[in-house]
Amino acid sequence: MSQDLNRRKFLTYVGTGVTALTVASAGLGAFAPKTQAEGTKAASHLFGRKKKVSGVKFTPIEASGKDELVLPRGYKYDVIASYGDVINKSGDTFGYNNDFTVFFPINNSNQHGLLWVNHEYISDLWVTGAPVNGKYSASQIQKLLYNQGGSIIEIRQDEDGVWKMDTSSKYARRISGLTPFRLTGPARGSKAVGGVDIVQGTFANCSGGKTLWNTVLSAEENYESTSEAASLNETHYGWILEVDPFDPNFAPRKHTALGRFHHENAAMGLTNDGRIVVYMGDDKQDACVYKFISKNKYVESRKQANSDLLEEGTLYAANLGKGTWVALTIEAVRAAAKGNADILAKFQTQADVLVHAHDAAILLGATPTDRPEDVEISPFDKSVFIAHTNNAKHGNIHGHITRFLETNDDLGSLTFDFEIFACGGRQSGFSAPDNLTFDSEGNLWTVTDMSSGSMNKGVFETFKNNGVFVIPTSGAAMGEAYQFASAPIDAELTGPCFTDDETTLFLAVQHPGEETEDINNPTSMWPHRKGDNQPRPSVVAITGFKY
Repeated sequence: MSQDLNRRKFLTYVGTGVTALTVASAGLGAFAPKTQAEGTKAASHLFGRKKKVSGVKFTPIEASGKDELVLPRGYKYDVIASYGDVINKSGDTFGYNNDFTVFFPINNSNQHGLLWVNHEYISDLWVTGAPVNGKYSASQIQKLLYNQGGSIIEIRQDEDGVWKMDTSSKYARRISGLTPFRLTGPARGSKAVGGVDIVQGTFANCSGGKTLWNTVLSAEENYESTSEAASLNETHYGWILEVDPFDPNFAPRKHTALGRFHHENAAMGLTNDGRIVVYMGDDKQDACVYKFISKNKYVESRKQANSDLLEEGTLYAANLGKGTWVALTIEAVRAAAKGNADILAKFQTQADVLVHAHDAAILLGATPTDRPEDVEISPFDKSVFIAHTNNAKHGNIHGHITRFLETNDDLGSLTFDFEIFACGGRQSGFSAPDNLTFDSEGNLWTVTDMSSGSMNKGVFETFKNNGVFVIPTSGAAMGEAYQFASAPIDAELTGPCFTDDETTLFLAVQHPGEETEDINNPTSMWPHRKGDNQPRPSVVAITGFKY
């Protein structure tokens, strides 16, 4: 690595100077200088394959302003599904603004499986048409709700290496704003949610996670506008939901024990004593980082029945100033609110605490942070990475990636230390880190989330379009960002997910052409389908990874 990168690396590794102290206090020993051999051993346990093909084995690309998904030389992408595509024999169609993706192999195949895809929000211009006098018609509301939620599609790679959707699939279906959901946990049937245990639909689905028992966790984020437009009770949204992509008889459910806020994701792991832990980000300015720890232990043989572990446990929020996880309980909230009649009236039961989790967290001393989006657990050392996307209110324009070090390397610990792993800005080449994932060489893959209205302007001009970056988490290049992909105009790249052997990376291309004001003059026409009249959010499969 050239010497002229020293300043960039120094600025990027804001937290590296205190790594030794941080690691010592966390009891993790020689954490920072992990070797490739150590990483490979951990990866073998996690990924279940001997040999991987991802990593920083590409020539990094330059920032691009093209209306194209730009990849390094030797890589290509296949568009698997785009907004409006038919996904099954019933005529269901792929929703709008695809986000989180997760691959479920069929018969352990890396070339055939199901892909869950989130759909976060719609466009009046391209989906519903503009509301009249601020009100949507009944048919517009139907489109608004149907085109959010999630799609389950069956996909396979043919003999030519091309990924395609199988529209004859027996599994393919939509989970949308029209699908009934069962509430679980303390808020189910409570006064705090209007006394109901069944609610209508899911929408504002941002990122998510995969359970240890092979189901999807999907995160409801900015739910307010849709619930208001459709005259739905807001307290029924802002939860983590669970769906089994293979089993339509597994009732879709929302787990209230995990709290209600602007959920970005749900990253699942195990405590050292075998309980389930789920890390979650709350995607708004001055919001907190959360984790849920189940009361009971995970038993692999119980399979889907382990879902009940997400119904009973404790929700915590992080206090960074003290390095502690604060339990969000009704007893603690009422003790903290003693003498304040308004707060005591608001928080009378544990259901109230969960429905108003952010308010409870702040009251109990949790730290407001800079838009915590994706939170992911490193498979190599159990450190926890958090994409703090940005917070213009406090001058953190380009965001940063935080790394939590749980005491004793235990996800069940109630104390932690932390460091700033990488900072966005000119010195690092990226701005606004968002979704995260890892490869088997210990590299952190992150996509960026500059708003379509900010890109290529002012302090964001140097970054051009949004992109995908690969950041080693160990070795000489730790914290250095290498650009792997650049998005089309106005688009955001989301939901990176590898097949088990890492020969394919699935990626969602969200809101290309979002700044379009006149449908006859779109700012983007990606994916450039012949004869099409609009840009289309799509999910792609990227191949070209070599051994």
